[in-house]
Amino acid sequence: MKAQQFHTNINCNNCVAKVTPHLDAVAGIVHWEGDTNNPQKILTVYGDNVTAETVEGKVKEAGYRAERLPAPNN
Repeated sequence: MKAQQFHTNINCNNCVAKVTPHLDAVAGIVHWEGDTNNPQKILTVYGDNVTAETVEGKVKEAGYRAERLPAPNN
């Protein structure tokens, strides 16, 4: 399963609640989580066959922004 991370402006539990139905509706997302305690407000999305553009678009539909972070070097 592939993980993608995004820098967002999702900064509180109410924001997470607004984004939830949009991300939950995306086929291929197995799990996602938003870290509102992180200064960069990191959204991590786990799944297969999910493009960064799809995630960014769904977050935008909810009224927020998401910018894909580069994959870490292992």
